[in-house]
Amino acid sequence: MNIKKRINSLNFKTLSYLVIFSVSILLVFWIIQTIFSVVLYEKIQVDTMENISKEIYNADINELDSILGEIVYNHNVCIKYVMDNGAVLDYNTKGFGCLLGRNDSNISVYMHDLYDSEEDVKAVKLLVPNNESKALLYGIRQSNGYVYVFSMLEDINNTSKLLKAQIIYIVFVVIILAILIAFFISKRITKPIEEITDKAKRLADGEYDVKFRKNGVTEIDDLADALNYVGSEIGKTDEFRRDLMANVSHDLKTPLTMIKAYSEMVRDISYKNKKKREEHLDIIIAETDRLNTLVNDILTLSKLQANAEVLNVEEFDLNLEIENILKRYQIIKETENYIINYEGVKNAVIRADRMKINQVIYNLINNAINYTGEDKTVNIRLIEKATVYRIEIEDHGKGIEEKDINYIWDKYYKQEKNHQRNVIGTGLGLSIVKNILTIHGFKYGVNSVKKKGSTFYFEIDKNKCK
Repeated sequence: MNIKKRINSLNFKTLSYLVIFSVSILLVFWIIQTIFSVVLYEKIQVDTMENISKEIYNADINELDSILGEIVYNHNVCIKYVMDNGAVLDYNTKGFGCLLGRNDSNISVYMHDLYDSEEDVKAVKLLVPNNESKALLYGIRQSNGYVYVFSMLEDINNTSKLLKAQIIYIVFVVIILAILIAFFISKRITKPIEEITDKAKRLADGEYDVKFRKNGVTEIDDLADALNYVGSEIGKTDEFRRDLMANVSHDLKTPLTMIKAYSEMVRDISYKNKKKREEHLDIIIAETDRLNTLVNDILTLSKLQANAEVLNVEEFDLNLEIENILKRYQIIKETENYIINYEGVKNAVIRADRMKINQVIYNLINNAINYTGEDKTVNIRLIEKATVYRIEIEDHGKGIEEKDINYIWDKYYKQEKNHQRNVIGTGLGLSIVKNILTIHGFKYGVNSVKKKGSTFYFEIDKNKCK
């Protein structure tokens, strides 16, 4: 695999996206820890100092000493309580970073400014000289003195510094782990897809029995099911195609052989005998018609499936059309003792393509005659309902097995059982019926009972006849 193809592979892209995602999360975490944590810490400290100042201001003078002790114990602050009598109480002023315990001229200036303020509670932000870190100093007036509360607005503890230093190493380690996990996940995701791709190529090469394996991922399982179904259907189609080629080859060969044989007989033997010559010529014409019908069926189906056929919609009486069609079956009724019954309704005027609807009726009647039972009876009914005209063609043959019902409309499909009559059958007739009725938008179907016969039907919506 060349470099460009490898870079564009699903495996590489999945790995890249997962690594980028992991690194992005870590960068966001690092930014939060190094930047936003400072802002967040300052906000928390400001809110804490606000609450502390309110608590001190509202405290009872007799309980102030214990309250100040609790505040220092519970919060990271230091306090200097300067009484009016000159006494000074320190609370945690020797702690790290506290300026109240130092003789610092800068902090003294701030403390005097707060004391001289007319406000009972006042705050001032300042910078700690030795490390330029921000701090907050509150002054709260009491009845017997003044309370100073000092707090750093930045976390300067060694623990916090250590954690920030460790972030770099943590990010580095986590990135390596993210790459390893991403590699595993990408392999997990892409392996079944690669297997499906490989098997799909084998399916395209004609290996129709290949099976696509599921792996527990819903989308991949759905794809495997779809491809298994496609493989099954392509296999059936290929089998039908081979059957069609065999049927067409046989059906083309038979009339061509007959035409050749009788043409030679006319040329060599019967050309002087008028009666024999005409019989032989009739056979040649009949076989030519059979050959023409076969070719026309193939061409018609090809045009219908390619959407090359245009409907020539016109208004006509369906009842009269059926009666005219049945007149052409008089010959088999007389010569082969077939019984064709018809029940119709008057003035069944519809709008459709006359020639194509006639072809549908021809194909359904021919199908019924081919597969009818020993009684050689075909029943045809034109039924008028509230919203539709329903045409039914019934035979009393062997019926259709339930497993075959879904396939009888497919092209190439042909039952392998013996017909009642020795007729041509390529398996295209019902597929032509399906395509014609589909482009018209007419409902169609079949009801069949094993060993009792089948009833094919289609319905024409009266609303489409206006």
